[in-house]
Amino acid sequence: MPLLNKLSSAAPSRATGEDPAARSLSRLRTAVTLFFALDGFLFAGWVVRIPAIKQQTGSSASDLGLALLGVSAGAVATMTLTGRLCRRFGSHAVTVGAAVLLSLSIALPALTHSTLALGLVLLVFGTAYGAINVAMNSAAVDLVAALRRPVMPAFHAAFSLGGMVGAGLGGLVASGLSPAAHLLGLSAAGLLLTAAAGPVLLRHPSPAPPSAPRSAPATGRRRMDPRSRRLVTLFGVIALCTAYGEGALADWGALHLTQDLGAHPGVAAAGYALFALTMTAGRLSGTAMLERLGQTRTLVAGGATAAAGMLLGSLAPTVWAALLGFAVTGLGLANIFPVAVDRAGALAGPAGVAAASTLGYGGMLLGPPAIGFLADWLSLPAALTSVALLSAAAAALGLRARNATAPARQ
Repeated sequence: MPLLNKLSSAAPSRATGEDPAARSLSRLRTAVTLFFALDGFLFAGWVVRIPAIKQQTGSSASDLGLALLGVSAGAVATMTLTGRLCRRFGSHAVTVGAAVLLSLSIALPALTHSTLALGLVLLVFGTAYGAINVAMNSAAVDLVAALRRPVMPAFHAAFSLGGMVGAGLGGLVASGLSPAAHLLGLSAAGLLLTAAAGPVLLRHPSPAPPSAPRSAPATGRRRMDPRSRRLVTLFGVIALCTAYGEGALADWGALHLTQDLGAHPGVAAAGYALFALTMTAGRLSGTAMLERLGQTRTLVAGGATAAAGMLLGSLAPTVWAALLGFAVTGLGLANIFPVAVDRAGALAGPAGVAAASTLGYGGMLLGPPAIGFLADWLSLPAALTSVALLSAAAAALGLRARNATAPARQ
């Protein structure tokens, strides 16, 4: 709980003397933070059991790859629909419903014994994963506007921290618990947290920002006009550029360290952990950075830092220099995705969040196969420089979007 209190430090710390609106925002922020952490925790818990599920289903590497596409396909396919559901029912109700589905569906992979069955249940899991990401980001966008502080990175830091806890716990219990017992435990934990935090979201409507009338809540924003659609697409492409780097490093970073630089497998595994750690640290300090630099400078500085870090990480002649490059890349990429989604949501509400998230997750899907193709054509170090190129592109696009503002609400 101290960590959650730190993440929620912008909210008033004492109930005494607070007005009801301030107390409501404080409770909402804590609840939304918990759902971000839950999302990362459950997803990481599933990921660490993939090898055991592969063995259980008797899948080959290629079969498993096809089955895993179910997660991506379900997530991308449901994101636009979730934006519509948020406009109709509110992002809070959709967040709670998606959390229940995610918690239930995470137990299903351990019950499968064939590649086809695994792919089908992962489609359900991916649908829930995509839905909760759009819904809780929409809820976070409304809170950012109501609090009038750039706290979006803190929510994404909670996701990263949840993922680190989920992966660490999964590693500890992997040898002592069967996949079925582990994933069923994750399902129970998810349902318990949803039961604890969900009523807060269901009792409190999405807050209108201070400048908006209470009769026009954020979930009632109009559909995107052509200008907003273009700007949302621009921020979606920025999100794509950073998600491409995350996906590429997750799948290819360790191989680069072992294959090209001769790193010990343990050191190579630490490469992505270091990247994830610095990304989490960057997000924890993201609010202070945004308040100091503003959104545009944060995007530009982050993209430039990630580009420099990835050039070092991909082209360095030694393992330790490459690890340093990975760490710098994590710091640079940390706040680009949260800021891009926040800007898209400010422009067009849940529809903007859905569009930017869909493009962003498309980048995460595009990264690993694109790196593989480029590695076959050129080399793996040369392929990884594409992460630096797209990070630089994110910086340039962030500069281009410096004058993007949300349209007046009706």
